[in-house]
Amino acid sequence: MSTPWHILGAGSLGTLWATRLARAGVPVRLILRNDARLASYRAGQGLTLVEHGVEHTYAVIGETPESPEPIHRLLVACKAYDAQSAIAQLQHRLAPDAELILLQNGLGSQDAVAAQVPSARCIYASSTEGAFRDGDWRVVFAGHGYTWLGDAGHPTPVLWLDDLQAAGIPHEWATDILTRLWRKLALNCAINPLTVLYQCRNGGLQAHQCEVATLCAELAELLEYCGQPAAAEDLHAEVERVIQATAANYSSMYQDVANARRTEISYLLGYACQAAARHQLVLPHLQQLQARLVEHLLARGLASD
Repeated sequence: MSTPWHILGAGSLGTLWATRLARAGVPVRLILRNDARLASYRAGQGLTLVEHGVEHTYAVIGETPESPEPIHRLLVACKAYDAQSAIAQLQHRLAPDAELILLQNGLGSQDAVAAQVPSARCIYASSTEGAFRDGDWRVVFAGHGYTWLGDAGHPTPVLWLDDLQAAGIPHEWATDILTRLWRKLALNCAINPLTVLYQCRNGGLQAHQCEVATLCAELAELLEYCGQPAAAEDLHAEVERVIQATAANYSSMYQDVANARRTEISYLLGYACQAAARHQLVLPHLQQLQARLVEHLLARGLASD
């Protein structure tokens, strides 16, 4: 029997991983917030994956953080701002050799979790897969992408990549995982805040090309200062490609604001501005963008951290 995957976070990506692993016959446990959520889940048939318009439901076992079973492998698929408190609830269940796969946006939460559980091996992940929920316990696979995984401290690949292969989760073990995380952070900083401020789809940023180009120049300078020159390479060209390729999509930050949800600003734009301050680097457009976004969030009664 292979090691069970415990999945923390029943959002779109957590559910997407859970259904595909279950489809491949890999044992999966879905950790839900509390008894009420578990009761709601158990009242149904399981988790439903909608792919190419075809639905399949998988009877994934649900549990709460209080379940007694030790955790050897944990996919942390919650929001960046929830990661530390969620791990704290599970810390007593983590086996001495536990492995955590951290699937958070931006930067900052990964290091915080790694410091919180020093005996665990923390694998950082960066994904370009797209999914959204169209109902409770349902996920629609919206965009086939790729997931990079790596461990900045231990470059040796993990042994369970075969599970991902069997589940049809396109992936690669990346020895340069921090470069990939920085690159994705820069892409998000160049696109997401502007879609919120201009209240547009990603493609709407084609009307603000000068502003996008200026932000990319400042972000590339920041990446160089932070020792990530590879992440800075051709950044503007890639941002333009992403804007065109996802023109019809609403960014995740846009969706959070539209649904009056807390954003991950602290782990994206906030992290970038803090890094600039540490290096005493003046990036006026990036800093102004953060101030505009904070003002926008506060005006809507949303958290600005």
